[in-house]
Amino acid sequence: MKKIILFNKPYNVLSQFTDAKYLGTKRLTLSNFINIKGVYAAGRLDKDSEGLLLLTNSGLIQEKITNPMHKVSKGYWVQVEGAPSETKLNILRNGIYLRDGITRKAVVEIMEQPDGLWPRFPPIRIRKTVSETWLKIIIREGRNRQIRRMTAAIGHPTLRLIRYRIGLWKICNIKSGDYSEILL
Repeated sequence: MKKIILFNKPYNVLSQFTDAKYLGTKRLTLSNFINIKGVYAAGRLDKDSEGLLLLTNSGLIQEKITNPMHKVSKGYWVQVEGAPSETKLNILRNGIYLRDGITRKAVVEIMEQPDGLWPRFPPIRIRKTVSETWLKIIIREGRNRQIRRMTAAIGHPTLRLIRYRIGLWKICNIKSGDYSEILL
């Protein structure tokens, strides 16, 4: 039976079950939260990012999600430093040049802080003299640290990054550190 695990990955957790690079350390991995055998992450989410990580026991599902040829959309809530202008947001919308090439077009809009957002531990740094803005960004590719590099390139570094959607799957009502299992 095919399984899909929708995991709401907390901040500072590795997107893998073991930490071979730092054996003997106390870094958190998926094994600290998920005790289901035979499932593997379909894609990655950086240690300093939060939100939806999809795991499955199906190589076909994993390939469908991770292969850029399928152009599965991924949605992010992004808290950035400052208040980006429409001109800067249009740069993200139309594709921005990064060191590994031009990104595909993205859907980018300013939003309010997401409802029911859980606190992050440790909290983001707050600077009283610099505002922050929440963005909703949807992309159809997944380069290494892409969203962070995109917002930095327009002069608005990412403070907090939460993936809320992969394709049709969302983190709706899954608390940080919890997961939901779907049997297909």
